[in-house]
Amino acid sequence: MARALAEWKGDRPHVFTKCSMVWDAAGNVDYAYSEASIRREVEASLRRLQTDVIDLYQMHWPDDDLGRTLEGWAAMAKLKDEGKVRWIGASNFNVEELTEAGEIAEVTSLQPPYSLLNRDVEAEVLPYCEANGIGVINYSPMGSGMFTGAMTAERVAGLPEDDWRKRNPNFQEPKLSAHLAVAERLKTVGARHNVSAGVVAIAWTRRLSAITAPIVGARSATQVEGTIIALDFTLTADEIAFIEG
Repeated sequence: MARALAEWKGDRPHVFTKCSMVWDAAGNVDYAYSEASIRREVEASLRRLQTDVIDLYQMHWPDDDLGRTLEGWAAMAKLKDEGKVRWIGASNFNVEELTEAGEIAEVTSLQPPYSLLNRDVEAEVLPYCEANGIGVINYSPMGSGMFTGAMTAERVAGLPEDDWRKRNPNFQEPKLSAHLAVAERLKTVGARHNVSAGVVAIAWTRRLSAITAPIVGARSATQVEGTIIALDFTLTADEIAFIEG
């Protein structure tokens, strides 16, 4: 990433990264919300990225203890005041956490999971964000692979044992068959427009005005080229109704 930024011609792309989720030398994951830890993390990110500022710095997960979450948020606000980051955002926060954090410093954005697989944020979180001018960059818009058009029951059965989806209820019966039926409807709509089921799944999340932009993972330039058209693809009301069954 540092090399790409250094070699970039023209306007530099915005750089987003996160804090509060840390790894030890053995790869064990833990969560830390102290100012000292978050400051170490931002300094390490700036060093690795070889840049003097991060455009959007996000808290990866809130803690079960709201006080610890807010301690970390206050530390992030200090980094913004110091100019090390331009904006601060949250990931996976609920309305209470967003409200309390906003009392300390403005919440620029929220990164929640949102797809046909997980619609929990529709009830309270998305309306709150829209009402309070918080941008929403939803992750896993294709349901962690469920709605790419390539997922099958056989493929799920063959997932490696260390793949978290192997034990996730959404990838097990009885939910699996229901989700795969949705994937088939996505493929049907996509075929009408010569686009993939994944493009349709991404476009479905963009149907709501609360969504600023979906986060789409890719392992190659070809995958990016295949999904970026979702930014200009719009579903009709009838197609949305058909997809949702």
